[in-house]
Amino acid sequence: MQHYDLVLLGAGSGSMLLNDELAHLRVAIVEPDRFGGTCLNRGCIPSKMFVVAADAVEGVRAAARLGVDATVEHVDWKAIRDRVFHRIDPLHDSALNYRRENGVNVYTEEGRFVAPQVLRVGTEQITADTFVVAVGSRPVVPDIPGLGTVPYHTSDTIMRIDEVPASMVVIGGGFIAAEFSHVFGAFGTDVTIVQRGPRLLMAEDEQVSARFTELASQRHRALLEATVTSVERHADGVAVTVTCPSGDHVVRAAMLLVCVGRRPNTDRLDATAGGLELDEHGHIATDGAYRTSVPGVWALGDVANHFQLKHMANAESRIVRHNLLHPEDVRTLANKVAPHAVFTNPQIASVGLTEQEARRRKIEYLVSVRDYAETAYGWALEDTTSFVKVLANPLDHTILGAHIIGPQAATLIQPLIQAMTLGLTVDQVARDVLYIHPALTEVVEQALLAL
Repeated sequence: MQHYDLVLLGAGSGSMLLNDELAHLRVAIVEPDRFGGTCLNRGCIPSKMFVVAADAVEGVRAAARLGVDATVEHVDWKAIRDRVFHRIDPLHDSALNYRRENGVNVYTEEGRFVAPQVLRVGTEQITADTFVVAVGSRPVVPDIPGLGTVPYHTSDTIMRIDEVPASMVVIGGGFIAAEFSHVFGAFGTDVTIVQRGPRLLMAEDEQVSARFTELASQRHRALLEATVTSVERHADGVAVTVTCPSGDHVVRAAMLLVCVGRRPNTDRLDATAGGLELDEHGHIATDGAYRTSVPGVWALGDVANHFQLKHMANAESRIVRHNLLHPEDVRTLANKVAPHAVFTNPQIASVGLTEQEARRRKIEYLVSVRDYAETAYGWALEDTTSFVKVLANPLDHTILGAHIIGPQAATLIQPLIQAMTLGLTVDQVARDVLYIHPALTEVVEQALLAL
């Protein structure tokens, strides 16, 4: 039985925890899949590389409104795909070799707890003074009659297909569904989205969700308040039976993409055998410092929180590293604000309270909505659908939430994130800061001034 000072379970954000300050420890990494985790191999990074190509296509198609006569002659899917993965795939071997060359033992079989702080990896058992669990999450595969008998894809596999399908049914209406519908729609696929709720992106502010649903429905067929009741093979792909308010429909398509959420990998880890307390969704329960119910075991990332955000996992990794090195000065994540973006078309970014959440929690608020069309750069874009929405506390004028739908949303929201993090008031951010004219950031300035 091998004993280590530190064992990392998962080589995504968990592997990022290692640096020169921990070089004196005897360390092992347990990673049965690829180094880099979901983000690098199956998530954030490759998907956004596809999104950039899709944005380029849509930009050409939208150029007519600017007086530019342009067309897209051909989309070379294999060239786009290979550009993405020829860059990403070699990183696994280089990362694995780097860790081994620097004295880290790497186990490439799945690890499962057999007792608190005792892990079985293959035929071996290993122990450690400290474990950091960062085994991530995976796509949920819903229990739909017939799904197991037909070919289907999830976000894990869809980016490596050999050709763009003529048609696709997307089950789900969240972040992943929105992004891949944009990608494949831009590349010529006839997309049908099946969403259980009355709008797409239901977790967003209701005004943003409604606007996105309106715009997405112009690009794709969107079946709302719809339930998939069965799936079966069809001569040209799959036939999906859907129950909607208007009745039952059978949607036939060449390809099926399932993206209805993600689940933590605690079951694959046998977390309960390791004494780890789980919440009702299967995430490992931690305190504010990311300590679990077992002394000496820490957890971070998708396996421990509901955000499913790489930037949150990275921040947690930095906090855990500090706490391992400085047990007398344990820190928590100072910033409780978790911003996110959806890289669809139009782009969406959000932080803090939505208007419906503020109403539900009976939190008093002021709200300001400013259209891109009210700014000079919005005129340049000929934009008629994008807007910035900001909620503020009417008493102390701090920002409660911000929501943007439109070009560059993920970038435009950053000063609002910083203001919320630093406790700045609307007055300070609106009046004490100069906004470059005629940059698109003026739409943020105008929304704040209106408050």
